[in-house]
Amino acid sequence: MSHEPDATSRAKRLDRQVVLAALLGVGLVWFYWATLCEMVKRWSTDPRYAHGYLVPMFALVLLWLRRDRLAALATRSSWGGVVLIGGAIALRMAGAYAYFSWLETVSLLPAVAGLCVLVWGWPSLRWSWPAIAFLIFMVPLPYRLEGALAHPLQRVATEVSTYALQTMGFPALAEGNVIHLNDVELGVVEACSGLSMLFTFFAMASGVVMVIRRPWLDKVLIVASAVPIALLVNMIRITVTGVLHEMVGSRLANLVFHDLAGWLMMPMAMGLLWLELELLARLFLEPAPALAPLSPLDLMGSTPGRARAARSR
Repeated sequence: MSHEPDATSRAKRLDRQVVLAALLGVGLVWFYWATLCEMVKRWSTDPRYAHGYLVPMFALVLLWLRRDRLAALATRSSWGGVVLIGGAIALRMAGAYAYFSWLETVSLLPAVAGLCVLVWGWPSLRWSWPAIAFLIFMVPLPYRLEGALAHPLQRVATEVSTYALQTMGFPALAEGNVIHLNDVELGVVEACSGLSMLFTFFAMASGVVMVIRRPWLDKVLIVASAVPIALLVNMIRITVTGVLHEMVGSRLANLVFHDLAGWLMMPMAMGLLWLELELLARLFLEPAPALAPLSPLDLMGSTPGRARAARSR
């Protein structure tokens, strides 16, 4: 009975913290309204960031899945959150002054972290940091970085797809970012560079890592493999398109390349990721818990269960 007042006061304090977080969240949305509208517009018009709509929802799911960690923490509001929010405002102002919109957008992350610290204290970051970090995937990259990534990816996709077609016996020749076949020129334009697939799949792989229960080594390998898997799937798409051009005709090849392949690339990448998870589960086995040394009585049969276990080992 003596614990009831403590539980009641804790529940009331949590309710007040939730209300305060909701009010501060509304203020944060108002402050970043123009930036959020610009992001949503980019998600709607640029297929490379179409996954941006799902990122905030997945972040909320992460917070819900980790809610037991927040309940186990001794949460108390901290003025340290004001420091983080002030840093976010300074970063946003610096981006506006330098006409660098990416800085304005990415300042949203320390602002959200500051809100958590202001309401629940520094220990709350142990609960919320994966969800806050995942929000980076809804922020479009700077245009210069996109261009710097797209052109090398185009070149790699062209060369590898040409080599794959040649290996299968097709007369393929790469010239710039164009693959020449018998009567067809297959152009690997910027939209076919695999950058869109890379952004989306890297976000999905990171989300998988945050949800699954695996050793840290497995998680690092999964995140690191997201890039080659995304590029491999895009090269398979281009190669299959070239094969269809030669064996079936341009009409079906164009249908597969522009419509069907776009839907099949992500399931194929997720299938490869699943195979990787299965392979890692068989390569890295968790050691079985060690048993205590057997005594002479154990060996004589006084504890048959342990003796049988020892003989089975």
